Amino acid sequence: MLFAFFLAITVALAWLLRHALLIIYVSAVFAVVLTPAIDRVHMIPIYRWHPSRGVSLLLVLLLLCVLLAGIMAVAVPSIASDAADFTQTLPHQVSELQRRLHSIPLFKKLDLSSLPAYAATTLKWIGAAAASTAADVLTSVLLTAYFILDGAPLLRRIVAALPPSQQPRLGLALGKAAGRMRHWLAGQGLLMLILGSSATITFGLMGLPFFYLLGFFAGLANFVPLLGPIATVLLAGTVAATQSGLAVIGVIAFYFVYQQVENAFLTPKIMKSQVQLASPAVIIALLIGSELAGIAGALVAIPSAVLVSELAQEYLPEKRSPSITNDQLQQ
Repeated sequence: MLFAFFLAITVALAWLLRHALLIIYVSAVFAVVLTPAIDRVHMIPIYRWHPSRGVSLLLVLLLLCVLLAGIMAVAVPSIASDAADFTQTLPHQVSELQRRLHSIPLFKKLDLSSLPAYAATTLKWIGAAAASTAADVLTSVLLTAYFILDGAPLLRRIVAALPPSQQPRLGLALGKAAGRMRHWLAGQGLLMLILGSSATITFGLMGLPFFYLLGFFAGLANFVPLLGPIATVLLAGTVAATQSGLAVIGVIAFYFVYQQVENAFLTPKIMKSQVQLASPAVIIALLIGSELAGIAGALVAIPSAVLVSELAQEYLPEKRSPSITNDQLQQ
């Protein structure tokens, strides 16, 4: 009875703290995946000086910040200028679109006069959601950094709480899982490269302005499931709208076809080769992760499936099917 009561209290607390626990878990997964990169930077000599792990982490973050700042410095002024022009011409484009649709009997009574207001409301909602997400991302980045620096001693203390006979077994299983989880990042990088290259070529052939930046953003945003494709379609669709309605249809058609190919073929095949998970297991993990925790759940679904698979192989007993005689087969 005491154990059942303790279990119920634990489950209730986990449910109340689910948002914080999700951030902690996502941060721990990324710490496991990114630790080898920090260790490699730590081993690189800089004029006979080896930076500490903390300095190595700061150098990696500084490099990423410089890269993003350079991209923004090149892209933002031009994109902002085009966005201002697009905003000024939007009412005229909406009225022209409505005039063309009214020539079709099916859309004769269609009224698009409230479309700019709906668009403004949608952008405000997206901005509020982005602000909330940015706070969670910042917290996760800081927690990931602390896990990279001090996560190993914390994990050793957790393992030390187990009976001495079980500590080596669990440590070995977690080490194998960590090795497989790190290959997930390579697979995700390959998916980002494929989408970025495909989007750059497609948008370039369509004649979209800043097609190379749009392709880069498409590949970068593909790291975030669900939200990344939506953000890319909105950005590329907005740029395409400054050209023609046909360009917008082309952007939507490209992304629709690519997402089907990626979800049905690329992701299962690439992740199977990287993390040694069966293709159905990859798809099931993505479905369960997105259902349980939305975007964050889909983001760490495959590393979580790898961890569960490794622990199951280590701790679940193998059941051998009994031999079947010929008489039993005939019966």
